[in-house]
Amino acid sequence: MERVYIGKTKDVYKQEDGNYLLQFKDDVTGEDGVFDPGANTVGLTIDGAGKAGLKLTKFFFEKLKDREIPTHYIDATIEEATMTVIPASIFGEGLEVICRYRAVGSFLRRYGKYAEEGQVLDGFVEVTLKDDERKDPPISEDALRMLGILTTEEYQVLKERTVQIADVVKEELAVKGIELYDIKLEFGKDSNNQIILIDEISGGNMRAYKDGEYIEPLKLQKIMIS
Repeated sequence: MERVYIGKTKDVYKQEDGNYLLQFKDDVTGEDGVFDPGANTVGLTIDGAGKAGLKLTKFFFEKLKDREIPTHYIDATIEEATMTVIPASIFGEGLEVICRYRAVGSFLRRYGKYAEEGQVLDGFVEVTLKDDERKDPPISEDALRMLGILTTEEYQVLKERTVQIADVVKEELAVKGIELYDIKLEFGKDSNNQIILIDEISGGNMRAYKDGEYIEPLKLQKIMIS
């Protein structure tokens, strides 16, 4: 297989059949040794984080499949920390879409003059550019359209699908008494130009709390899949 991309938490390989293999790594995002799902740098390495992330990703992607929500997922091999996916084209050089249910992280840093930590948000959706040099700047619907990254129609689908997926994750976490504060998702287009969820859904791209206490990615996986 040909390695076509080296990411912070995953490497991507192209297979002979045209599909892709994602290799999950034990690296997680953060700064100065502190995990932060909203960070755009690798902050630390946690032994077992790759397989834990894949287990949760498999769990959630199969829940989405049951609800006929389109994703790039085909199957996963936990022992090898790999996931097979269909090819998808990204928007521009990549977008991250965040759904927020409480004010934490970068939202609080930006709007702390008006928001209180942990303040309830009604599934607030925001889009950021994947741009490490500029620290993943937020971008508006109008700017996305004017820059030719997303059409108005695509933006609406992206927003609606983000809330739909985040609500599924929120519901599944609630079964275990866990509250979802926010989650970061990525999307692309399949060969039929259908907007689909790509990347992963794991403890590494969400903030989840139980009884007001943050749950680290490995602990979250153990609670959810036990």
